[in-house]
Amino acid sequence: MNIRLATFFVSAILLAAFVAPSAIAADLSDVGFVDQAELANLPPFVAANRQLAAYKQALDQQFNSAIKGASTDADKQRVSMQFQQQYSDKQREIVGPLFQRANVAIGQVMATRNLSVVVDKRIVIFGGQDITKDVETLFMSNQAIQPPTATPGPSEIGYVDQTVLDGLPKVKAANDQMQQFASTERALYAPKLAAAKSDAERKQIYQDFNKALADKQEQLLNPLVEQTKNATAAAAQKRNVLLVVDRADVIYGGTDITADVQNELTK
Repeated sequence: MNIRLATFFVSAILLAAFVAPSAIAADLSDVGFVDQAELANLPPFVAANRQLAAYKQALDQQFNSAIKGASTDADKQRVSMQFQQQYSDKQREIVGPLFQRANVAIGQVMATRNLSVVVDKRIVIFGGQDITKDVETLFMSNQAIQPPTATPGPSEIGYVDQTVLDGLPKVKAANDQMQQFASTERALYAPKLAAAKSDAERKQIYQDFNKALADKQEQLLNPLVEQTKNATAAAAQKRNVLLVVDRADVIYGGTDITADVQNELTK
């Protein structure tokens, strides 16, 4: 069980609720969004993914042969890491330039539209400017795309790198404790489940198991979720940020408040 998703979903809602919808619409008119799923369906990406899939199929066959010759766990780990690195290198070679061109296209369209941030369409429910078609047109053109000469200005959309917060000692300790508790509970409930004589008994065992996890989560993780939510709200207010999202949802621009949230959490 991880606290990340619950924490920042709630944080985004909380911060947005501080401002009336009409004020948000006015203040965040410089927000754009891109349908990344649609970009992934463009012919160059489709062709690249097919090429990568074919490479992986051939690589898997080589891996299966190589792993059979590994006699120790250390050898198996070495072989696995070697083939993972090969795949990663090929992925960067095939898809990397396309991602780079798409990113520069987004930056160019963003500058043309005077936007301060571009996010993924999947997190947008209302408002914002859809720049997907403009990005696609520029990406698919034959022209070289020049990066924007100026960096985006300050944005009222903030973001937090949740992977960084996951590394904080108290967050990591809580998640480790939760995982250990879940592992222990599975070991306790497994014999009960094996001995169950009816579907009703098995259903009750599953319910008891899930309740034990939920109770532990409330005791162990919920206080951290609340602390992180409050830290995010405090950091956002200090930086004049109206809305906070996960770093993974920001494509270009935005205000990074990760360090500010870290500082609030360690006070």
